[in-house]
Amino acid sequence: MRNLRFKAFLIVFCAMTIASFAGTEPAYSLKIKVTGIKDSMCYLANYFGDKQYIHDSAKSDAMGRYVFEGKEKLPGGIYLFVLPSRKYFEVLIDHDQNFSMETDTIDMVKNMKIKGSNDNKLFYDYLNFITAKGHEVEALKGKMNTFKSTNKDSSEFYRAKVLKVDSLVENYKKNFAKQNPDALLTKVFNLSEEPKVPEIPILPNGRKDSTFAYHYYKAHFFDKVDFSDERLLRTPVFHSKLSQYMKDLVLQMPDSVDKEADMLVEKAKANNEMFKYVVWWITNTYETSNIMGMDAVFVHMAETYYTKDQATWVDSTQLYKIQERARTLKPLEIGKQAQYIILQDTAGQWKSLYDIKAKYTVLVFWDPDCGHCQKAIPKLIKWYQVAKPFGIEIFAANSAVEEEKWKKFIREKGLNWINVADINLHNNFRHEWDIVTTPQIYVLDENKKIIAKRLDPETLADFMKRKLHEDGKEINYNDLDFLKVKSKDKEDIYAPEKE
Repeated sequence: MRNLRFKAFLIVFCAMTIASFAGTEPAYSLKIKVTGIKDSMCYLANYFGDKQYIHDSAKSDAMGRYVFEGKEKLPGGIYLFVLPSRKYFEVLIDHDQNFSMETDTIDMVKNMKIKGSNDNKLFYDYLNFITAKGHEVEALKGKMNTFKSTNKDSSEFYRAKVLKVDSLVENYKKNFAKQNPDALLTKVFNLSEEPKVPEIPILPNGRKDSTFAYHYYKAHFFDKVDFSDERLLRTPVFHSKLSQYMKDLVLQMPDSVDKEADMLVEKAKANNEMFKYVVWWITNTYETSNIMGMDAVFVHMAETYYTKDQATWVDSTQLYKIQERARTLKPLEIGKQAQYIILQDTAGQWKSLYDIKAKYTVLVFWDPDCGHCQKAIPKLIKWYQVAKPFGIEIFAANSAVEEEKWKKFIREKGLNWINVADINLHNNFRHEWDIVTTPQIYVLDENKKIIAKRLDPETLADFMKRKLHEDGKEINYNDLDFLKVKSKDKEDIYAPEKE
C-alpha cells in the first residue's frame, strides 16, 4: 500500500461518468472492487514522465465496486487506482483492456484477485514475490549489521545470504523476460537494470584504470532500453533513467550536454512519442536550470529540434516564441562577445561599455524601485570598494526611467562606479540583454567577453576571488559582513531573483 502525492497544478482531470454506448462495446472496461470502501469517488490515473495524471473517475456502489469504461483504448503503461485516502495500487494496461480486479484495504497487493488479464496476474505474482524477498533481505541485513562489529564471520554469513536472495530476484526477472519477451513488465525490468561493470583492466604501468568503471557504466547505461516502446513513458522508471544519465553521468558543461542530448534524441527517433518527450524534457530542463551557462543547451535544442518539420506537437505561435527566446539568449551565452551598450551618465554624458579599460568589468542591470536591488546594490558597493584596486570596474545600467529616483539612490548609497541609464527609452538594451528581472549581474573579461552571468553579490564575490587567485592575486573580504552568510549550493546560485 502506497501513498500517492499529487502535484495539483500539473494533474489533468477529465471527469467521465459510467454510461452505456448505444450497443457499442467499450474499448476498455475495468471492473474493480475494493472491500472496505463504499459510495466513494476513486480515480484511474497514469504515470507520464515524473508526474501522475488523472485519466478517469468513478463512484463506487455500496459494495465498493467501480467501473471505468471508454470509447478509445488506453495507451499502454502502468496506471494507478487511487482511493479517497490517496492510497493506491498499480494496474498494468496493455493488450488486455477488459478485465476485473478485486482486493481489500487491508493488503491491496497480497489480497489481489484478477480475472481476464494475464499481464496483471504476472505483475501481481512479481509484486508479491519481490515484497516477500524485500522483507527477507531486510531481516538478513539487520542480523548482518548486528554482527558487523562483534563477529565478522557471522556478518559475512548473513551477507552471503543477502547476495543469494538478490541472485534469486535477478534470476526471477531473467526467467520472466525469457518467457515474456514483449511484455511491458519485461521492458520495465530491462529499463531498471543497471550496467554490470566487468573487472577493471590493468594499465601498462601496472595500475588499474581509475576511469574505466565510469566510462563503461555510462557507455552501457541504455543498452537494454527500448526507445521504440512508448509504453515506457507511462511508467515511473523512464524519466528517472533519463534524469540520472543527464544529471549524474554527463559533465554539466554545455558542449558535453549538447553531445549527449543529440545522442539521446537520435535514439528516441525510434518512436514519435519518445522523440517528443526526450526533446521536450531536455529543452525544458536546461532552459530552467540554475547552473550558470546551461541556457546554451536550451539554445542548441531550440535551434536543432524546434523546427516546423520536427516539433509537430507545437503550434506555430508557440514555436515562434521558442525560436525567438533562443535568438535572445544566444548572444548572452558564456564565452560570447558582449553586445555594445552606450548610455548616458547622471551628467548627460555618453558612456560606452567598450570604453572601459579594466581587467574585469562587472555589468549590472538594476532598478531603484526593485526590492531585491535595494538589498543587493548596497552589498555590491561594499564589495566594489575592496575589489576596485584589483582591476575591476562596474558599469551599472539603470533599467527604469524615473530620473530623480535613480539619482537619489546613487547619492544616498554612494554609488561611485559608472552609473548610466536610458531615461528616454532610446536604447534596446533591455531586450538585447533579456532584462525581465533585476538585478542582473554579468562579468566580462578585459576583451569584453562574458565569463559569468546572473550572479548575486555573494556569488560574484566568490567568483571573482577565484578568478583573481588564478591571476596570482589574492583579495581579502574579511571586512564584508554580508559574505559571512553561508552561500547557497553551487547549482542554486546563478538564477536571478524575481520580483
